[in-house]
Amino acid sequence: MIAVYIIVPLLVLLLIMFVMTYNSLVRRRNQMQNAWAQIDVQLKRRHDLIPNLVETAKGYMKHERETLEAVTNARNQAQKAVGTGVGAQSAAEGELSGALSRLLAVVENYPDLKANQNFLALQEELTSTENRIAFSRQYYNDSVLQYNNKTQMFPSNIIASMTGFKRGEFFEVQVAAEREAPRVSFS
Repeated sequence: MIAVYIIVPLLVLLLIMFVMTYNSLVRRRNQMQNAWAQIDVQLKRRHDLIPNLVETAKGYMKHERETLEAVTNARNQAQKAVGTGVGAQSAAEGELSGALSRLLAVVENYPDLKANQNFLALQEELTSTENRIAFSRQYYNDSVLQYNNKTQMFPSNIIASMTGFKRGEFFEVQVAAEREAPRVSFS
């Protein structure tokens, strides 16, 4: 009889701990998925801005066809990568960022284009979107870190492995050129 008074409350306590840990894992996973959705929204916004930027630049940059095509191709590849996983999408977006950087560097050679109000507005909007993407990436990676910690630390790692929670994937820089510091020259 004493065993019943000890075992039943202990089982109830273990069940409560299991439910609380499971719910915490679900909350972290949902937070991570929401953070990814926020990145997706900003990337879509960037993808929508690029054709307008390229069209505005085309009129001025007749000799820079390669650069404009590289941006368009990188955008198309980034759009195709949507939904293929964090790693693949991260790599495609890295290529797009590199192509956009090259475009904006080439724009420096066209003073008329730099003074065009439409282009300036699009460039400002793109810069704002890039900042939002950076913030969203940081939030996503923080969410992945919290989720991964929860799924890998004892005792929640036991419940995570029993219930099928998998490790989250960070949004990392895939293109080596993005890791390099920009070079500024005033000559």
